[in-house]
Formats: sequence, structure tokens, C-alpha cells
Amino acid sequence: MADSLFLADEEATVAFGSKLAKACQGRGLITLSGNLGTGKTTLSRGIIRALGHTGAVKSPTFTLVEPYELGDKRIYHFDLYRLEDPEELEFIGLWDYLDQDALVLVEWPEKAFGVLPPADLSINLDIRDPGRTATFAAHTSRGRDIANALAGA
Repeated sequence: MADSLFLADEEATVAFGSKLAKACQGRGLITLSGNLGTGKTTLSRGIIRALGHTGAVKSPTFTLVEPYELGDKRIYHFDLYRLEDPEELEFIGLWDYLDQDALVLVEWPEKAFGVLPPADLSINLDIRDPGRTATFAAHTSRGRDIANALAGA
């Protein structure tokens, strides 16, 4: 079952990221889908800043992954837009990132089809004039806990 939320602007997208950060408690696999410009990196910025990062949050389009170590929390922000072959993820050590007690955010997860395990929570962003719609679905028990926390927020 999927839930949808209307996000009126960038501020609302960042605020949703903050709620998501609180709900996931800095752990899990969250995938972010949507066309270019739908707000995947903006949402990631909201999550990462809510967990304590104070610097810039850039899209890791060219590096594939941007790590953030925030005290006892680890966040790995992937952007797979430029990924040529899902097997490239083996070379950058995807499983090492997933095996940690960390939060892994993956933009463009469809580029890793067949390699990426099921997300705890998948989020799809669509442009709606004005704003955007975030549709999210849980795929694991952790994902259901996150979705339930979001519903109660």
C-alpha cells in the first residue's frame, strides 16, 4: 500500500525530509525515484541536514556515492543516474555500505535493477503544478515502521 503527500515547494520537500529522518532514525535503505528536477536531492538534503550535517549536500552524480559521518550515524547518499551497468556497484562496494547500521539513500534505483536489495521505503516524486507529490511505499518491516511513524507525524 502506498501513501501520497503533496509538497507545495522546496521548503515543504526539505520539511518532509526532516520528518523522514526522524522516522527512520538514521537507518535503512530508502530509494528515491522520479524524473530529473523532481526534488530527489532536495529531499535527501532535508534528511541529511535533519540528522546533523551542516555543510552543503551535493548530488553525487559523478562520484556515485557521498558519505556523511555524523557522530554515531553514517549516511551514504547514492546517485545512480550515470551508472552504465548495475554490476559497477560491486566495484564500489555497495554491499559494504548496506551491511552497516547506516542510512542508505539511493537516487535512480531503477539503474541498479537486479542488484539493489528491496528498499525499506521507496519514494517516488512527481511534479504537480505547483509543487510535487511524494508517493511512498514500505517493502520491509523497518519500512512499515518508518511509514507508520510518518503517518503519525
